[in-house]
Amino acid sequence: MNTTLNLSKRDQNIGLVIVGFLFFIFGFVTWVNGSLIAYLKIACELTNTQAYLVATAFFIAYTVMAIPSSIVLRSTGFKKGMSLGLVIMAMGAALFIPAAYSRNYSLFLVGLFVIGTGLTLLQTAANPYVSVIGPIQSAAQRISIMGVFNKIGGKIAILIFGFVMLKDSDKLVESLTHMSATSKAIALNELAARVINPYIILSILLLTAAVVIWFSPLPNIDAELEKTSTDATLSTSNKTTIFQYPYVLLGALAIFMYVGVEVLAGDTIALYGKTQGISLDSSKFYPIITLACMLIGYLVGILCIPRFVTQQQALLISGVLGVAISIGVLVLPAYASVMCVGALGLANALMWPAIFPLGIENLGKFTKLGSALLIMGISGGAIFPLIYGSLSQTDVADSEIIIATTAQHAYWVLIPAYLYILWYAVKGHTIGKN
Repeated sequence: MNTTLNLSKRDQNIGLVIVGFLFFIFGFVTWVNGSLIAYLKIACELTNTQAYLVATAFFIAYTVMAIPSSIVLRSTGFKKGMSLGLVIMAMGAALFIPAAYSRNYSLFLVGLFVIGTGLTLLQTAANPYVSVIGPIQSAAQRISIMGVFNKIGGKIAILIFGFVMLKDSDKLVESLTHMSATSKAIALNELAARVINPYIILSILLLTAAVVIWFSPLPNIDAELEKTSTDATLSTSNKTTIFQYPYVLLGALAIFMYVGVEVLAGDTIALYGKTQGISLDSSKFYPIITLACMLIGYLVGILCIPRFVTQQQALLISGVLGVAISIGVLVLPAYASVMCVGALGLANALMWPAIFPLGIENLGKFTKLGSALLIMGISGGAIFPLIYGSLSQTDVADSEIIIATTAQHAYWVLIPAYLYILWYAVKGHTIGKN
């Protein structure tokens, strides 16, 4: 039996609208990382590898905090857990203020980790909520709708923070090379200060959202989920641990691979474009290309799942598309290669909507813990950019051709990730499933 709730259509719609607002927040705070990487690379004078620690600090929170988040949710329930997650995120955003004043990169990373911690709690609550609030067969469709909210938030974040943090960035980088040490420090301090007001506003908005969710009419599904979970586990009472569901663990690895390639496409495209001869003033907005492609994919999913294709078939198609576009990234000339990085958004769009419901199907009382394990897979976003940063690292004295070629060839890490996702679509999601 599937873990699906018996809620009225009105309650389902109320829940989806409110959670859609949360997914907007997910997108806003997550997709700003691409701009932060380019911004902090200049402001804190970082190497490529150091700059990509932005993604590592943010996404590693999902590994560290996913299981604790599931424990917290047992006590708070979904609704209060979502509010608590927003408060924690506001605290992380507030840490950017002293980090900017001191131009302390370590403190920026701590702030990102705290934001990631709050987001982990929020995601651990929101994703299973969307999956089980209606029929599991159409969960991918509902998650695709949430993805639209997510990517709209991301596009707005990229536009706002791109304009604020990276305005005239090429001119600034050029002028820094001719400044004295004192003038350079002043210029970099002024650059670091650009982030203060946006993050003050973000912190206030997150606290406001926490209050709104706390007092919102969000349907409380905890009691209903517990009842449904009890019914769902009657036929599988011999299962005593989540580790008796191999498809969940394999699904967590699929999420790891998927988020890794998604973050790689969104967070590296700006700096990659610069290595291919595109000005940073232009390439800083290129993550929007990735987002636009993902939005197209989400709309296709909303229209086609489950009417024309199943969740499993959508994942299979996405995996094949991911491999094909990755080959384009590796072999096509400069500008076309950069556009292929953006086009990866099309391949990635339906992966989360397909993997998540396939991974928590039929878990019954283990739904929250299974969700936490899948959420841990988001830590792929911490690892893949770091691998790419290490592979693409070059010396200052290297020629532009070497820098461009090294950055392009480093994208080979995409191929094994998409091949694993393909395998999960064909076989992995069925292992251990009744």
